[in-house]
Amino acid sequence: MPAAAGVYGWHFERAPCADLDAGRLLYVGIAPRYMANRTSTQNLRKRVRYHFRGNAAGSTLRLTLGCLLGIELRRVGSGGARMTFGKAGEAALTDGFRMRFGVVSSR
Repeated sequence: MPAAAGVYGWHFERAPCADLDAGRLLYVGIAPRYMANRTSTQNLRKRVRYHFRGNAAGSTLRLTLGCLLGIELRRVGSGGARMTFGKAGEAALTDGFRMRFGVVSSR
């Protein structure tokens, strides 16, 4: 994955649940070069890495996928402001990424 601005999409190599077909596009994201008031520090490599290793609080893709898989969503942090799937749920999600999903990019 290039360390450059661009667009990326995640698709299923194997369907994560019976309601979805294999090969279906799940998520489209962008790693912009410029934002409204500054140059972006993100690039394709950083965005894809975060989706793969991050948590549901910082990744709409992980949040969507975890909900599709029926993983229990929990409030964490001071005041319960962030939503994640807990350590076990996030680990299961990461394993799902390794086994089921592919990503394509365009610069």
